[in-house]
Amino acid sequence: MKRTSLFAGAFAAGLGLAGLAQAADITIEDAYARSSTAMSKSGAAFMTIVNAGAGDDRLIGAASDIAARVELHTHIQDENGVMLMREDEDGFPIPAGGSHALARGGDHVMFMGLTAPLEHGDTVALTLTFEKAGEITLTVPVDLERKPAHGGQMRQGMGHN
Repeated sequence: MKRTSLFAGAFAAGLGLAGLAQAADITIEDAYARSSTAMSKSGAAFMTIVNAGAGDDRLIGAASDIAARVELHTHIQDENGVMLMREDEDGFPIPAGGSHALARGGDHVMFMGLTAPLEHGDTVALTLTFEKAGEITLTVPVDLERKPAHGGQMRQGMGHN
């Protein structure tokens, strides 16, 4: 599993020592982006966010120049059992000492109005905004070949691992 350290991103963003300490608590594992087709106007990013800190945090926003809009999305089941995707304006909790998976069929970062197709092997810059850790920018590879996890993942990883 690929693990991306965020120390350099926090330093480059000009954060003070307190910001570095907070950002150092949050790491991103196995991030990738994809779209359903090469001609799609939307795409998504998936990853596992790990909080090694002693306090809870929350992912509250995301930004990227690859799309007109970038939102935090989740899937919910309506009263008829139909799965619907919608924006989650409250964000995603990242528990102290735990993790939260952004996975296909569950929580994810949604890119709407892509400015260019997501091509396999490319990378995209993505800035995640956390309540406590602040902004963390990472480079996310585009992987159009990865298959979804067996059985789907609905809000997996909300507890401690």
